[in-house]
Amino acid sequence: MSKPAELRRIREEILGEWRGCDEPKDVNAGVHLAQEFVAAILRSLRASGAADGLDEVAVRTVWKELAGEFIARHAEPVSVKGGHLVLRVTQPAMRFHLEQMKPLLLERIQQQLGSDRIRSVKFALG
Repeated sequence: MSKPAELRRIREEILGEWRGCDEPKDVNAGVHLAQEFVAAILRSLRASGAADGLDEVAVRTVWKELAGEFIARHAEPVSVKGGHLVLRVTQPAMRFHLEQMKPLLLERIQQQLGSDRIRSVKFALG
């Protein structure tokens, strides 16, 4: 065995004792790129129906037009998940009013954004 090869073997042996294990054959084994995980997460969301192509920004931009000036000041879209639109309402009286006009409001939203995208409207005080 040549002198450099012998020194390399001794070095690896000492480092292995110091670390408590041998040098890994491939340091990149088991390392995955983040894009693989993101792609897998997005695929699972699409399969579950959570990512239905409707983002909350689109709902917020058409909300004032759909609801009207007065209602838009007292209720705002908070989230869209699984086809359920959640609106934050400022007062209990406004929540009651919106509950009464829920079918009309849902119909307007579905006409604007698609009936397959928003299936229900829920209200939260806040």
